[in-house]
Amino acid sequence: MTRRIPPRLPALFSLAFALAMLPQPGHAAPVGDIDAALSMPFASGLVGASDAPRFAWVEDMAGLRNVWIGGEGEAAHPVTHFTADDGIEIYGLARSRDGRRIAFTRGGDAEFPDGAIPNADHGAEPPKQELFVVDAKGGKPKLVGEGHDAVFAADGALAFVHHHEIWLLKPGSGKAERIVTLEGSVGNLQFSPDSRTLLFTDNRGDHAFAALFALGGKQVRYLAPGLAYASDPTFSPDGAQVAFIRFVDPPAGGDPKAASYWSIEVADVASGATRTVWRAPTGPGGHYAGTRQQNLWWTADNRLLFPWEREGWRHVYALDLARGGEAQALTAGQFEVETFLLASDKRSLLFVGNVSQPDMHALWRVGPEGGSPQRVTDDTGIESYPALGGASVAMIATDIARPAHVVLASAGHEKALGPVDTLEGVTAPQPVTYRAADGVLVHAQLFPGKGTGPHPALVFVHGGPSRQMLLGFNAMDYYSNAYAMNQHLADKGFTVLSVNYRSGTGYGTAFRDAPGIARDGASEYRDVLAGGKWLAARADVDAKRIGIWGGSWGGYLTALALARNSDLFAAGVDFHGVHTMLRPVPDSLAPGDQARARDLQWSSSPFGSLDQWRSPVLIIHGDDDHNVDFSQSVLLARELTARQVPYEDLVFPNERHGFLRHADWLVSYRATDDFLTRRLMPPRNSRLRLIVVVAGAALAR
Repeated sequence: MTRRIPPRLPALFSLAFALAMLPQPGHAAPVGDIDAALSMPFASGLVGASDAPRFAWVEDMAGLRNVWIGGEGEAAHPVTHFTADDGIEIYGLARSRDGRRIAFTRGGDAEFPDGAIPNADHGAEPPKQELFVVDAKGGKPKLVGEGHDAVFAADGALAFVHHHEIWLLKPGSGKAERIVTLEGSVGNLQFSPDSRTLLFTDNRGDHAFAALFALGGKQVRYLAPGLAYASDPTFSPDGAQVAFIRFVDPPAGGDPKAASYWSIEVADVASGATRTVWRAPTGPGGHYAGTRQQNLWWTADNRLLFPWEREGWRHVYALDLARGGEAQALTAGQFEVETFLLASDKRSLLFVGNVSQPDMHALWRVGPEGGSPQRVTDDTGIESYPALGGASVAMIATDIARPAHVVLASAGHEKALGPVDTLEGVTAPQPVTYRAADGVLVHAQLFPGKGTGPHPALVFVHGGPSRQMLLGFNAMDYYSNAYAMNQHLADKGFTVLSVNYRSGTGYGTAFRDAPGIARDGASEYRDVLAGGKWLAARADVDAKRIGIWGGSWGGYLTALALARNSDLFAAGVDFHGVHTMLRPVPDSLAPGDQARARDLQWSSSPFGSLDQWRSPVLIIHGDDDHNVDFSQSVLLARELTARQVPYEDLVFPNERHGFLRHADWLVSYRATDDFLTRRLMPPRNSRLRLIVVVAGAALAR
């Protein structure tokens, strides 16, 4: 066993020095330079002003995170000027309704905003989670206090969350005050149209309530509290009513189609009286599955828009509250709605989906009655996370060579608002399909290795597992980095297959909810194994030099591949993977069923096949991971040591699951590149070296 820990990169101390070290926005980064590829500007967190065509977002330039603004008649520019790769996230942006003020949170963890504060830069004093407001005209951001998830009212008031509390900054006031303390975590915080009432969810862990609080009042009012989760509450346009989704999870081992597990409720704000206006019938779509953004919208013509998987694909439906009756499908077909929102007319629908190509996302529009969707722009790239600014639409765009950047949908075209860099010399990923041993059709993207073959090859497995890799840069930073890495590896001569295995999104519920996945049998590994065999059968691939790499659930599948099939996978890189699937089984299972569930968990784990593991592995993990416990990698290292399986490790103290410091991404990807090259890439110019050695020996004689 060897341990190779590359040195920590120095912090950037000044803006001038930082900018000098970066490729300037609008420039090209060579695909062969992984540092340059990972340092291109990356946009996220896009939000708009409700009453003006103005937007705000976060630009990450090699770890230098700053808030940018732009829009119709507003040139894009930063309004903050942070100058260090310190691992401190910026998130939770909100722009006032007129667009003149921007609120943002700096510090903490966007995924776990109420959890322990990360300290990825190893500060002697951990950073705080702080809420700031900055003026669109410029100036230094003003500290409001500790907190996150801010929301502006029509009158300019600002409400936000701090741990289990709601705070309020009134217009003209210099100091925020705590107005509500709760037992659970606050979510979906929003003002009523008249700015007098707050609506939110109070999540208690195994249940959640929808709740109201009138400003100046003394009590929180819960709307029909029950033994379920309330989610995605929304006001009616006049503020007189509230709608929310109520759901329970199917029991362990239960059939999600066997019962109705969710409904839509409408409550009267004045009285609190609540009625069920729609309940999912049994059968397909009987359990709730939402999108990554808001899932319930109340239209100007008194309809509720919501996602439903009745036909085996996630689509948007409309329920007419005045007429009643069945919910009407606004989208239909063998594609999946990724996210959706109400258009500026408050009647039509905007949605992101893979309508025309399974491995591409674009922004589409349908009218109030549904019908054939129309593409919002005529561009051919990938579009994600749309936002409205007044009547204008902006979104995050990517393609095969450009990472996430903000664009405005203007006259049917994409108009770039913020900085855009290009990855130069990319390999166009090819959409491919193949079948697993049990007949399941698997979608993947192939990155052919440059140069002459036969090539060493790699299977890349994403995390989630409810994710989908696309034919270009991903709008999520984690997978944007992975795409850049796959391009870099292809440039070096590796042929890379990025596998969208079952349990992922984009291909319907039968694929996502396939039987036997995860702890119930790891059936998704069949798709990974078939991908490795598909590569091995190619004439341009060296079947003895196939590796695998991935993170999170992809780390789990990497470890499972090496444990079960070291005969096929000659090496692997495992980023913060799950290694033992043993988890507490539900008390609702009978004793015998509990024992069988534990046995199945064990056999679904890499630990269940450790005695077959022979191939070397690089294990990478941050020890402050709140998604996959660091102990998963500690346990694996111990077991591999006991079996004399070669491994290398790279550990980042205080780092989270998705590394917060850009420097740590660079170190980890450099190590990945080095490990895979040493283990799988045949030595270059080996014949030339042999000639030189032989000639030298002859001369010596």
